Amino acid sequence: MRLLMIGDVSGNVGRRAVQDNVGKLRKEFDLDLVIANGENATAAIGISEESGKELFAAGVDVLTMGNHVWNIPDAFEYLAKEKRIVRPANYHPSLPGCGVLTVEASNKCRVAVANISGRSFMPVLDCPFRAADALLESVAGKVDVIVVDFHAEATSEKIAFGWYLDGKVAAVCGTHTHVMTADERILPGGTAYISDLGMTGPYDSVIGVEKEPIIEHFVFHRPVRLVDAKGLYQFNGVIIDIDESNGKATSIKRVQLYEQ
Repeated sequence: MRLLMIGDVSGNVGRRAVQDNVGKLRKEFDLDLVIANGENATAAIGISEESGKELFAAGVDVLTMGNHVWNIPDAFEYLAKEKRIVRPANYHPSLPGCGVLTVEASNKCRVAVANISGRSFMPVLDCPFRAADALLESVAGKVDVIVVDFHAEATSEKIAFGWYLDGKVAAVCGTHTHVMTADERILPGGTAYISDLGMTGPYDSVIGVEKEPIIEHFVFHRPVRLVDAKGLYQFNGVIIDIDESNGKATSIKRVQLYEQ
């Protein structure tokens, strides 16, 4: 099977990038499943029902989240009812949503999509490694393929997490920094890995927001209002080929598109 994982969709520009490209990529690469990180889809700071519906209508099958999942007021109600969204599993279990969901890809393969948050330079949550163990146990024998969005800041934690799950899952793809890394590889156990998928959003920005306030913040060290950036987009992600007979990845390739 072949799947596309899309880096953090940021704001209006990011949603437009998804609308412009996912349908084309599905046809060009005969994709069986499309997963996107949507935690910044609304104004670059969270997820709303309206934004989620736009992304699903554009061809995304599953949305993963991250530390901004609860920023938009209607997110609690939306995650409670939308079964195609998965949020970090190591949040408190009383919160709405789930940390892993099983979907059927277009080739009839059963795929578990998991979302876990890191802890280094991030909000303190339950241990991501133990959360991964629990998720793997919960889907054991029930799915053909397991894919993980690891939403984390530190590359060291991401790389360690990739090695920890090598051979246990088909893919570990990092999100959160909005900067695509060039370290994609297939680990020895058959797990596709990349430290960060990057961002699908405004190209001339500081990780999705207007440049000037961020520059002002770094120069004067005072709070500023973050503004969702406009303009041309970049589209970041990876295409992963997986042998569904054993749940191992066979290739991972970066996708980097730019609006002209």
